[in-house]
Amino acid sequence: MSETTASFKPALILHGGAGNLKRATLPPDLYAAHHASLQSYLRSTHNLLKNGASALDAAVHAVSLMEDDELFNCGRGSVFTTAGTIEMEASVMVTSVHDTTNLEGTIKRGAGVMGLKNVRHPIRLARESLLRSGVTVDGAPSHDGGNMHSQLHGSQVETLAREWGLEFKPDEWFWTKTRWDEHQRGLKGEAEPLSLSQGTVGCVCLDQWGNLAVATSTGGLTNKLPGRIGDTPSLGAGFWAESWEELVPNVTSSSDSSSARGFIQEAREWLADCLPPFMRDTHASTQYTPLPGSLETERFWAGSEKQALGYQASPAQKAYKKRAIAISGTGNGDSFLRVAAARTAAAMLRFSAPGLALADAVTAVAGPGGELQRSAGQRWNITSEGGGGIIGIEADSGLAGSGELRRGTVVFDFNSGGMWRAWVEEDSSGKEHERIMVFREEYR
Repeated sequence: MSETTASFKPALILHGGAGNLKRATLPPDLYAAHHASLQSYLRSTHNLLKNGASALDAAVHAVSLMEDDELFNCGRGSVFTTAGTIEMEASVMVTSVHDTTNLEGTIKRGAGVMGLKNVRHPIRLARESLLRSGVTVDGAPSHDGGNMHSQLHGSQVETLAREWGLEFKPDEWFWTKTRWDEHQRGLKGEAEPLSLSQGTVGCVCLDQWGNLAVATSTGGLTNKLPGRIGDTPSLGAGFWAESWEELVPNVTSSSDSSSARGFIQEAREWLADCLPPFMRDTHASTQYTPLPGSLETERFWAGSEKQALGYQASPAQKAYKKRAIAISGTGNGDSFLRVAAARTAAAMLRFSAPGLALADAVTAVAGPGGELQRSAGQRWNITSEGGGGIIGIEADSGLAGSGELRRGTVVFDFNSGGMWRAWVEEDSSGKEHERIMVFREEYR
């Protein structure tokens, strides 16, 4: 971990899959089973965070629990391929709002494993793949994440899992009648009568030191072709974690301010012409236009233009804050891959106007009418393409010396019938409440 003094109130959110979920096909007993499981895993993980667990360990803990739960499409509850086999995928990624010199996995930051058949907890293998470097420092294995590949597949990574002492289970342990019946009906072209959890499961955590982690795991699409690799282990598609420094502008009320605003507008229009159409459509509030605020775009605002915008002239007088986000997606993985969904949402924040919230970016990508849905074209609502949702947490370091305990912001959105999700939120008095939902409205 990167800090020794607590600076944040822990936060987390889990998702248990998204898809064409409907109240009419979700009977009360099945809803109750999902609700009970998610509530238990939410509570267990939240307690870990409050007792000092790192974001990475807590997220992996939550997903490990879901991998042992037959209700969810991961681990033991994984769906079958067309060949009647199970091929699992998982991934983890970390970042921080603070100096990440001592953060585990700081060099590589993310890792995905895929094509797994007998590893009991694919998410734990993803964690080991993140932390293992393959080199030793002072006679001990280095856990800085350097040198080890970011994506590993099949029997080769299972060999590493055995060397690392991870638990294995026989094929029979992963076989469940519910998923097998689902597989058989799919081969026959029959409609699925029950709303079982589909898609990736995942967890995003913010620990008390300002570190964020995302962990995701899945069996993939029902009746996928053997060898298919989805978005879950693919960096930037089904998961992402990132941090960056933002310059806090000191915009004055001087006579120069109106000309500065005119300059901003002209720059916005000029840059928008260079962007893909979907980034300059009706989602004006999430327009992907680089504006002053991030270190990456600061060089663009050179000389007198930068002065006109009210930036302080002396580097010593400039104020910066660190922003960090972690997100996880669930749904039709091929669609997430085609639009690099997770990284796209993150990039909207990093390279757009200051003040854009993660919630806005998540909605622009995974909300109704967002980029995922548009990627399906005329196939929307005919196939499962484009369907899904995203969960996430954003946090920032605040200005130096503020000294107050900070909070992250939990966000989510989806364009499908439902998305299983569980999170902890605070009311106006600061009291925490557990929330478990599947539809936009409460289950009745």
